[in-house]
Amino acid sequence: MHCDKIKLKSGQTRWFCVADAPAHPTTGKRRQIERRGKTKKEAKEKVRKVIDELTVEQFDKKASAKVTFSKLAEKWISVYEVTAGVKRGTVRIREDEIKVLNKYFGDTPITSITHAVYQDLLIKLSVDGNKGEPYSEGAIRGINTCAKMIFKFAKKNRLITENPTDDAEIPKKAKTIDELENQSIQDEFFEKHELELFLKTVLEKGLNLDKEWFFTLAFTGMRPGEVIALKKQDLDFDNNKIRISKTLTSENSNMREYSLETTKTSDIRIIDVDESIMMILKKLVHKNDMHKLKYRTQIEDFHDKDFVFQRQNGYPYIRQFVATRMERIMEKIDIGKHLTPHSFRHTHISMQTEAGAELSTIMERVGHKDPNTTLRVYTHVTNKMRKKSVHNVASHHSEILNELTFLD
Repeated sequence: MHCDKIKLKSGQTRWFCVADAPAHPTTGKRRQIERRGKTKKEAKEKVRKVIDELTVEQFDKKASAKVTFSKLAEKWISVYEVTAGVKRGTVRIREDEIKVLNKYFGDTPITSITHAVYQDLLIKLSVDGNKGEPYSEGAIRGINTCAKMIFKFAKKNRLITENPTDDAEIPKKAKTIDELENQSIQDEFFEKHELELFLKTVLEKGLNLDKEWFFTLAFTGMRPGEVIALKKQDLDFDNNKIRISKTLTSENSNMREYSLETTKTSDIRIIDVDESIMMILKKLVHKNDMHKLKYRTQIEDFHDKDFVFQRQNGYPYIRQFVATRMERIMEKIDIGKHLTPHSFRHTHISMQTEAGAELSTIMERVGHKDPNTTLRVYTHVTNKMRKKSVHNVASHHSEILNELTFLD
């Protein structure tokens, strides 16, 4: 590094330092960094800072300025899909989040997306980002997670020196009194009398396979995708057990374009199932076997994979079909709740809790590694049971307690 003391037109003196930096990564041409400072030390530090950026980070602003966010995101998702070890469903969620980010940043050079610019985006999403309607806090949190990974990828590849998502805040809205009063874990699952009404309606007015779907969901706690992925070999009728090893997804809602993946936790679990549930599944498997023997050679594209819940051509059903069937039954009972096939998992947790099962046992049965979801339902039910036990004790000793009313 060479430094000289120079005199400015104003009469002031400054130190001027110059040093060679790494050659341009694209052209290979020589680059020199020049900086001024009030002192020799200050000028040297300015030069070293720039050279450190170019040497350690190999960061070149001119080259990075040509990289738009959409191009960066496209490259990141292609790497993420094959290296992150995630399921296709997770990749699809990230792709949807990228679409949101591209609406705002698609053609923007990544070097122009500062922390302030990014924070403004999060605020905009919380106000009117979704066709004039605010995105939910959960949706924004997912979009932010995706953006973090994309910009981390850019920094790792030395396209930027700082991640604009660092320390960004997710906008939060204070809940109103009405929202707090109306918010209840009870709205996420069937109470005992509601479940009985639903299942009774299934038996009376259900369509083909409704009985098998909804009784299995309610009395096993399986995820909807796990139920429709069941195959004949997963059912142990001798010991009344079900082996849960996979889930079924269909990205295009097409029965012929399904995919089988490991369970959400990538674990295999074997659960005990009530004999009556196994009996209806056994009858269904027998019906499938008879149908296959009769029509396998007659149906041109018969899909011989032994799905428990299968169409006439052997292909499996998709989750949306089960959801539509459930909506049909829900319209007939009108219990004032918006429940989905996934709600049966929370219902099953409630059923297991009321039956006296321990939290760890319930978590193992439904395949939960994170206790939070299980704990919310478990705590609600156990609190309700405690209140009921107090009432039962009071009822049992009502005679002596009534004497209190006659005391001053």
